[in-house]
Amino acid sequence: MISQCIHIIELKPLYNILSEIEKNFNFKIFNYPEKNIFLNQINTKEVNLDNALILIQKKNINFFNKVNMNEKNIYILDETPITIDKLIEIINVRLIKSKYEDQSKISIKDYIINLNSRIITKSRIELKLTEKEVNIILFLNNKNEPQKINILENEVWGHSSELETHTVETHIYRLRKKIKDKFNDENFINSRKNGYEL
Repeated sequence: MISQCIHIIELKPLYNILSEIEKNFNFKIFNYPEKNIFLNQINTKEVNLDNALILIQKKNINFFNKVNMNEKNIYILDETPITIDKLIEIINVRLIKSKYEDQSKISIKDYIINLNSRIITKSRIELKLTEKEVNIILFLNNKNEPQKINILENEVWGHSSELETHTVETHIYRLRKKIKDKFNDENFINSRKNGYEL
């Protein structure tokens, strides 16, 4: 199944060339004669930009900057001549990179965590996490019931009785405070009688 897409904006000749050899690609090609048509489809959720690449002309870059699109989704074709082989190579590299980045992201509650950058995001607000904080969140997310401190010690820290109890509690306190301060969310990690849970 093809999941990667190329969106070609106001470049009909390029679309015509690529569509003739589309069956040789691992991506689907879409053409938009006007940028407003494309943006309208984004606004109405008819176009999904996950794992997609947008090909535009340099003259349109300011227009696309206004709609706050992720740079990784855009490739600018400037006036410099480019061979079709080189263009296809660029497309493939960008899509592979995009796919890799998307696979490193996981959804937890209303948040997305990028495991590579250790950034948690919600509604375009980002917060940098430590490796230990990410591990705590992932561990709690995989459990269906609250987890006691000694379980967190063993599973997340890899220690047993040598680790002081307050170390775990301090890490969780700091993590909860960071989430509250950045996202105004007091219920991301909940403290229960029998442990912590998401």
